Amino acid sequence: MEELHLDTVFGRLAGWRIHPRAHAADAPRVLALHGWLDNAASFLPIQPHLPGVELVALDMPGHGASAHLPLAAEYTVVNMARAIVAAADALGWDRFSMLGHSLGGAVASVVAAALPQRIVRLALVESLGALAEDEQKSARHLREAFAAGERRRRPLRTFADPAEATRARVAAGGIGEAAARLLVERGIAPARGGDRQGGFTWRSDPRLTRPTAIRMSEGQIRDQIAAIECPVQVVYARPAQTYFPEPVRQARFDCLRDGRLAVFDGGHHLHMEQPEQVAAVVAPFLRGD
Repeated sequence: MEELHLDTVFGRLAGWRIHPRAHAADAPRVLALHGWLDNAASFLPIQPHLPGVELVALDMPGHGASAHLPLAAEYTVVNMARAIVAAADALGWDRFSMLGHSLGGAVASVVAAALPQRIVRLALVESLGALAEDEQKSARHLREAFAAGERRRRPLRTFADPAEATRARVAAGGIGEAAARLLVERGIAPARGGDRQGGFTWRSDPRLTRPTAIRMSEGQIRDQIAAIECPVQVVYARPAQTYFPEPVRQARFDCLRDGRLAVFDGGHHLHMEQPEQVAAVVAPFLRGD
């Protein structure tokens, strides 16, 4: 495994890369995209169970060790998708597959719909398409987003040590201690500036927690999912998340041209906490076995 840095028009994007063995020069190329406020460490638990693929796990813009977007740029799913395409270009990858979790799966879905000629296979964990906007609430959300941009930025929370940050991540919900520790180790940095004396803060861009100004409607998202031409493997956790309820996620799956579905009991970070189970489905799919 090697640390990776890619210079793109979206800034320097960081991550890590597993090179295939010498006899696997033609191994499938897979770009792995993590969830909201996570980072490339999200794929460390599953990586040993994905033999035979060349895996690149990225910190998406504003996450982990990657650059934050300029203040004039918005963190949208489409902007993230453009950044991922820029990363693939920097890698010299014309054709590749993607493995996405949560937000990363939403971004990967957009890339697959927008550039079907470049995507070989798409594996998604706890995701299929972006979060939808209730059309009747779009004006309210727009105003909330603009108001958030005008408010004074709050100081970043400072943690005494990584253990305290890990406890805070677990307390936020949806993840166990071991998985949280991996994300925290890559997601924090020594506190700097102001009156901070030691400690650690999150490296992610605070703007990621602001309300999103405009999202697509459910109809638009389903139209994009229907436009995905490559084979898609979806892995859902049971029970469904409240923001992605069972009727919605099943309806989206039904839009796929070439989809296969696996559902396992577990939490939202299924790929980190039950990596062998998820890899048993995902690994042969990505290899085309």
